[in-house]
Amino acid sequence: MVRLTKRVFTDLAIWMMGFGIFVGIIFPFFMLLLGMSADIALTWWFFCVCMVAGLFVGAVNIILARRVVGARLVLLAQHMQGIENHLKSIAGKNEPLDCTPKNCHIPVDSEDAIGASSLAFNNLVDTLAKSIQIEVDIRTYTQMLTSHLETGELCRSALVSLMEMINAPGGAILLEEGGELVVHCTVGLSESESLGENPMVLDTLQTLKRSIIDIPKGILLDGVLTSFRPEQVIVEPIVYKQLPLGVVVLASSEPFSKEIQDNLDLFGTSLALALHNAMTHDQVQKLAAVDPLTGIYNSRFGISRLHEEFIRTVKQGGALGVVMIDIDHFKQINDAYGHTVGDRVLRSIANTARNQLREGDIIVRLGGDEFMLVLLGANRADATDVAEKIRRQIEEKRVSYGDQNIHVTVSLGGASFPELDAEYEKELIEAADRALYMVKNSGRNRVAI
Repeated sequence: MVRLTKRVFTDLAIWMMGFGIFVGIIFPFFMLLLGMSADIALTWWFFCVCMVAGLFVGAVNIILARRVVGARLVLLAQHMQGIENHLKSIAGKNEPLDCTPKNCHIPVDSEDAIGASSLAFNNLVDTLAKSIQIEVDIRTYTQMLTSHLETGELCRSALVSLMEMINAPGGAILLEEGGELVVHCTVGLSESESLGENPMVLDTLQTLKRSIIDIPKGILLDGVLTSFRPEQVIVEPIVYKQLPLGVVVLASSEPFSKEIQDNLDLFGTSLALALHNAMTHDQVQKLAAVDPLTGIYNSRFGISRLHEEFIRTVKQGGALGVVMIDIDHFKQINDAYGHTVGDRVLRSIANTARNQLREGDIIVRLGGDEFMLVLLGANRADATDVAEKIRRQIEEKRVSYGDQNIHVTVSLGGASFPELDAEYEKELIEAADRALYMVKNSGRNRVAI
């Protein structure tokens, strides 16, 4: 229909009034067909009466249209304006769209286009509220993830938050380490150690595609034994730039909704980025503490650990042993066989010494061919016993290089607290150095504590 003005109801009024006049004009001729006398039907006053009646009917229709249709449109506009104002007020904030059916929905009490418009508006508001809620959840989830740099703490916080958001009573996070899937965190699952060997879990990591496992009644999935009976399990890969980092396992007593499944990708992306950063942080921390050649603590970190253990030992009234290891004639080995063989000798001695240590003991490469052992709870006799075992193992072992078997020996000197009444750990190191110097001056390949 041709628009006459920029107002719909004004256009409607013009058309209806015009239609009323048109009806008023043709009505007298219609009355002639019904048998009315032409002396009455074709008089000017009858034409005027008919046109006035047409105008009156048009005016009534306009009023009714404004009351019935216009009121609904005004209500729709008011609700839209309210939603717009609320969106402006929460823009940039971690606040959901506070829009319940009571304060945002329009009543749907008709089955025509007006009712369809009201229903469409209500659905739009619900969808918008859900989208904003998801955005807020993702932003909050991401902020929580960025607050953790330790992998273990990150995994637990991420899993608990994810389970709360999707209402899953059971879950686990497994990370790939050295070609194997290792369980880093589990909540609500028992006997989850075998999850890393589950074929579906492994397949998810390999294909980088989500696995959804429906569990029929009366059957429990191997490796996912819970305090509740799971009906569905989702195995979601954790992928960073097409590289598999691990998987998230989520178990629920009822099927996950399609909305939850669709949103898992969004949460998974944030988790993958945070885990990659945490793993990178762990590697940097490890590199900062570990000697790259031998894989044991470097001097800076080792001395720091000795300081911590010495303070703890003094407070608890315990014992602590420090043993220095020096490779006999190491320069001659380097000169005769080269630095590649020298490096192999250093790694061999570090591994041999490490294998003889007890749980909690520390081995440190101080630099060059010198190592230090920190023996927790070791008195003089204990330190002597450990040092002698290491000396004997190294003496009996041969370092192979091609067709040659290289014989290596070491000298060891140590000191123990409280036999040595040391006030600082530096005094233990100095005493161990003196003992080592004595061994090297008296023939080498010996132990002195």
